[in-house]
Amino acid sequence: MKITLRSSLIALALAPTLAFANVELTALQPEKVHAKTIQEITARLTAGHYNKVTIDDALSEEILSKYLDALDPARSYFYQSDIDEFSAYKDQLDDSIIKGDLHPAYIIFNRIQQRINERLEKVIARLEDPTPFNFELDESIDTDRSNDPWIATEQDMDDLWRKRIKSGLLNLVLADKTEAQARETLLKRYKNQQARLSQTKSEDVFQRFANIFTEHFDPHTSYFSPRGSENFKINMSLSLEGIGAVLQSENENTKVVRLVPAGPADKNGQLKPADVIVGVGQGKTGDIEDVVGWRLDDVVDLIRGPKGSTVRLEIIPSDGEDKTIRKVVSIERNTVKLEEQAAQKRVLNIEDPKGIPHKVGIIDIPAFYIDFAALQKGDPQYKSTTRDVEKLINELKTENIEGLVIDLRNNGGGSLREANELVGLFIDRGPTVQIRDPNGRVDIMGDFNPKVAYDGPLAVVVNRLSASASEIFAGAIQDYDRGVILGGQTFGKGTVQTLQPLEHGQLKLTHAKFYRISGESTQNKGVIPDIEFPSLYDPTEIGESALDGALPWDTVKQARHGIYTDLPPVRKELVTLHNQRVKSQPDFNYMREQIARVLATKDDELLPLNKEQLKAKRDAAEQWQLDAENRRRLAKGEKPISKLSEIDDELQKDKSGRPITTESEAILEESARILLDLATLEQSFKTASNQ
Repeated sequence: MKITLRSSLIALALAPTLAFANVELTALQPEKVHAKTIQEITARLTAGHYNKVTIDDALSEEILSKYLDALDPARSYFYQSDIDEFSAYKDQLDDSIIKGDLHPAYIIFNRIQQRINERLEKVIARLEDPTPFNFELDESIDTDRSNDPWIATEQDMDDLWRKRIKSGLLNLVLADKTEAQARETLLKRYKNQQARLSQTKSEDVFQRFANIFTEHFDPHTSYFSPRGSENFKINMSLSLEGIGAVLQSENENTKVVRLVPAGPADKNGQLKPADVIVGVGQGKTGDIEDVVGWRLDDVVDLIRGPKGSTVRLEIIPSDGEDKTIRKVVSIERNTVKLEEQAAQKRVLNIEDPKGIPHKVGIIDIPAFYIDFAALQKGDPQYKSTTRDVEKLINELKTENIEGLVIDLRNNGGGSLREANELVGLFIDRGPTVQIRDPNGRVDIMGDFNPKVAYDGPLAVVVNRLSASASEIFAGAIQDYDRGVILGGQTFGKGTVQTLQPLEHGQLKLTHAKFYRISGESTQNKGVIPDIEFPSLYDPTEIGESALDGALPWDTVKQARHGIYTDLPPVRKELVTLHNQRVKSQPDFNYMREQIARVLATKDDELLPLNKEQLKAKRDAAEQWQLDAENRRRLAKGEKPISKLSEIDDELQKDKSGRPITTESEAILEESARILLDLATLEQSFKTASNQ
């Protein structure tokens, strides 16, 4: 049975064309270079990847499942009969990969091309049919089909797509388009998708399948085709004239992973991690081109452009309650300059409950940077995070600060060397991080310079977007009890990658893991703050634990280290004082309200296809948001607003041009108050100990 099926499917894969009414698709097949490359990738992974994975039938079944889900994530093209056919490969893909036989991958891909084209033919025909849609029916559509059964019949498939078309039209009609305009927009979208089917190349199929294979080892291991390698090089050098955002494909959309600190998007303040980009427009007035269903490379190419020009992105905001509501963001393209990512300082003036004024220093570190080129040239003034922070600390000392807050929120990492040396500014000497290789050997990095730049009360603020080098620094400060860690659980990126050239493309491979000096890994779990603040980032959407196949948290032997403060005995009291203070703090109450609302509506995956019901749902969501904002304002004695857009008009910006939100300021002010509590409690503890 398997032999017959395999023969028939290979015949399909090798057929010259797959002909349909309006488009002719070439049946794609692997090239000789792909067979050699998949074998080279396999050899590199089995020899050098940190995660020792056995390439066997269990892996084969898992790769087949992931490949099918990647090709049809919403389960809206393949039929159950297709899935049943492909089950013949569930224990064969491992052998095929080892042999360099990629025909199964191409057979499956050709079938999805066929199914997509069949469906687009029907969708386009329905949109061109003048018969009106009934938006008064009481029906809904499931917005998350990722775990639904595969569709069995053509009738059920037709009904699903009838609802998808209605939903698309309704979204556009409620965005002030006529039904005729909405039809035209959708027609353009689906015709573009159909045209792009014929532009798919064999290289695209190979890269997609190769990455399904590499990601089985861990989510940070990936294959770059020659074109992808060039894009990766551009992004790593930060020379890209674009918006300064790292993007990834998710389902049929393009998702924002993170923003480059001090980049155009970061400064703009309207684009956020987990936002979904569904359209791209050139200039301030150009038409927005629908990019749903596009390849990631093509979306990136559309977003890039000359410095000073404007790109407009149509997005689905990640923090929106209704995932069908669109928002247009205009961003001026620019290059990201190293000096704009530099650490910056300020002094926060606050009063204690007795009305006595205090000064607390704030140092914001957007990234762990170093100018390697200047360093290699022997330039004594080379720029680095540690050198800049030490200078800022000395300047803050002259202003008689009583405590120092290091702000690492949204800091995605950077130079490991700088994370290590930055810890050294706050301890006299000792280990800072452990690195374990695939063979189990553990190397320890540390600070051997007894010089301490600052020995006063210290706090480090982190959030879910604090990753890698940020977690190394925060973890070391916590393990030494040198300071108090505040904020949200960090990202959990505790792996080290290396880029290896292949004869055809490149392989980014995970070859080591980071461990704190306590012996705990930062991988997956991240750093847990001593005092947690409300976080609007959903850990099921953002963070290492949200990634399929993430390596687990584990431990190694603890590195010998000292303790620097009297933090352990006073930690419980710090938490108590903090909780009492923020119980009625308007900004913290607002953040808690937002979180509760997200949790309450998170599982609401049914979207009304009745026009009045959908409008009412959207209006209710917007009204709730407006009411929550005004409750906060009234509690602070501020004037209420009449529409949410007024919030953006009030935003202030820091020295690098990034917006400062009310919530961000509230977090820094509370961090400063916790530091003052720490100073008082430690002094009381020392006095009591000496008696």
